[in-house]
Amino acid sequence: MDSTNPLENFEENIDLTGFEPVLGGTLAEKAIWVDESRCIGCQYCVHVANNTFIVDQDYGRSRAIRQDGDNMEILQEAIDTCPVDCIHWVQFEELEELENSLDRDMFQSLGKPPRMNKH
Repeated sequence: MDSTNPLENFEENIDLTGFEPVLGGTLAEKAIWVDESRCIGCQYCVHVANNTFIVDQDYGRSRAIRQDGDNMEILQEAIDTCPVDCIHWVQFEELEELENSLDRDMFQSLGKPPRMNKH
């Protein structure tokens, strides 16, 4: 038996690019993103691709919660069914900036009374 440490030459790779296969999937160059400021809460995308989209309980708007939930054909069908074109293919690198650009405090809740300021 060889008594050398198998982890001796192991290099930890912490640089994630967003192009890594997820759970044995294929490399993807694009991500799915919902512009919640334009969403009307119709839920068509949730009915088509329910492993990818949910409807936010507070605002009644769709949100992509998984990038690997459904296959590309189903995701494209969900995009095509959106009546206000608020679902987009974007670069993985743009996702964080796009999410940070949404000011959810400015959203009026769909189907619920508007939130009132207590000040």
